[in-house]
Amino acid sequence: MPFVVKTNFESARKLLCALQVELRRTLIAARTRGAKSFAKVAAVTAADTIYQVDRISEAAIFSWFERHWPRAWPVQLVMEGIDDAEDVTFPRGTPVARTLFKCILDPIDGTRNLMYDKRSAWALAALAPQRGAATGLGDIVVAAMTELPTSKQWRSDQLSAVRGRGVVAQQHNLLTGASRSLSVQPSRAKTFEHGFASIARFFPEGKTLLATVEESLWRELGLLGKNGGQLVFDDQYISTGGQLYELAVGHDRMLGDLRPLAYAKLRLGSTSLCCHPYDICTALILGECGGIVETPDGKPLDAPLDTTSPIAWMGYANPTLARRVRPVLRKLIRKHL
Repeated sequence: MPFVVKTNFESARKLLCALQVELRRTLIAARTRGAKSFAKVAAVTAADTIYQVDRISEAAIFSWFERHWPRAWPVQLVMEGIDDAEDVTFPRGTPVARTLFKCILDPIDGTRNLMYDKRSAWALAALAPQRGAATGLGDIVVAAMTELPTSKQWRSDQLSAVRGRGVVAQQHNLLTGASRSLSVQPSRAKTFEHGFASIARFFPEGKTLLATVEESLWRELGLLGKNGGQLVFDDQYISTGGQLYELAVGHDRMLGDLRPLAYAKLRLGSTSLCCHPYDICTALILGECGGIVETPDGKPLDAPLDTTSPIAWMGYANPTLARRVRPVLRKLIRKHL
């Protein structure tokens, strides 16, 4: 497409990073003022529960796009909190058919962590050439993710990437305003022994079934029954972006989210409490680090850039680990899900 050739994707990467820095500043300022209503439910949508802290971030994002997004790059915004039927474009009023890009955002991925000041959340954003309803995760060419810290943190990490050009990683000192480069490298371990790896089971729905699949996985891989079976560690980080970060920096060796499959199996009738495209939109970054994000059966991850499609995914620190898990996981999915 001609407009893709003319676009400076490095500039687009910097823009997404600047947007997230502004969002981080806004949230820290609101917390400093004593925003005790962060955890108040503001709305319940088809995509997720929206809390008051989400509303603060949405206002900051709209303001930033109006002031800073280049008019020469008309863009459609897809974001948690915006209904898929609502066309939000910048410059305002631009018909979707005349936009060059689709930008998908999760202002705060890990809201529940942040609003109770338990653990960092993440601002996620990605950009893809506009192909209308056909635009998918596989079209993303630029992605950025920025840590939204708890009140006791002095440091916030930021990872960003342009497809095919590697990752730009920085750590920001929130006390001094200084930034410096950060080295990121997924784990090169060839086994799971004495490392972190798990399947997401954040909420009561489907937890028993998901735990059964995971326990069966470790048994099939020969990691149960040795030394008491305590060879693989579990860390349930309620943030898809946070999970991708843990893989990218080498903390975790495998993470996955099979909730949509479990919910369908159990006929729960709702997939709102699961991963959506805006949650996994920064998978490009892990790929540029050398890690792998794919469907549970080992295919390339793709889905429309909307706010409601349920996404099941698996992430691996390196190809060796992926090769060990894939055939076993396929068998277990056929058996249990």
